[in-house]
Amino acid sequence: MVSRDTLSTDTLSDNEIITRVLKGEKNLYALIMSRYNQRLYRVGMSITKDAGEVEDVMQVAYIKAYENLGKFEFKSSFSTWLTRILINESLLRLKKRKQSVTMDEGTHNSEFYQQQATEKRTPLNQVLNTELGRILDAAILQLPEKYRTVFIMREIENMNVAETGECLNITQANVKVRLNRAKALLQSSLRNYYKKEDVLHLHLSRCNKIAQQVMSKIEQL
Repeated sequence: MVSRDTLSTDTLSDNEIITRVLKGEKNLYALIMSRYNQRLYRVGMSITKDAGEVEDVMQVAYIKAYENLGKFEFKSSFSTWLTRILINESLLRLKKRKQSVTMDEGTHNSEFYQQQATEKRTPLNQVLNTELGRILDAAILQLPEKYRTVFIMREIENMNVAETGECLNITQANVKVRLNRAKALLQSSLRNYYKKEDVLHLHLSRCNKIAQQVMSKIEQL
């Protein structure tokens, strides 16, 4: 049975959660992670194309966001602010690796699918384990980064044009151009079959692992 407390906290807005976290209710920060793990994973994958590295970047982004909550001025949405931190951390990780975004596709796709293959088969990730799922992910990961990221944010995460542009620091017109280009690069047959909830899906067990590690570090701050 779902507790009354759980129901009440689930209805809190991001701003209400942040306000209460700033007042000392650290445990509520876990709600933020449960809401945005999937988005951050997909956006991070669109940049780094490395599942293991994305999980590290997500933890860093969550910790940095927590440490800087006092600087969040509630002028933009918290989700936009958090996503921008994730994007900056992902780009910084690429720079540290001294590799361009157009890395060798074979190596990174192989690493990604090996990790997917080791996960327990569940209803949540069965589609990714099919040949179609692998083809869909591969097609998206092979898009140039600037088109791939916009496609993930707009088509998979349903972020609006304004928020996407703000996160990427580009104009709304540029967002539309990049999205159209991404769609043109993807085969029409693939676009007719994919389910957005199954694209670059972050398995629940990995969501929980990230949340546990972040909350453990937050408790020490």
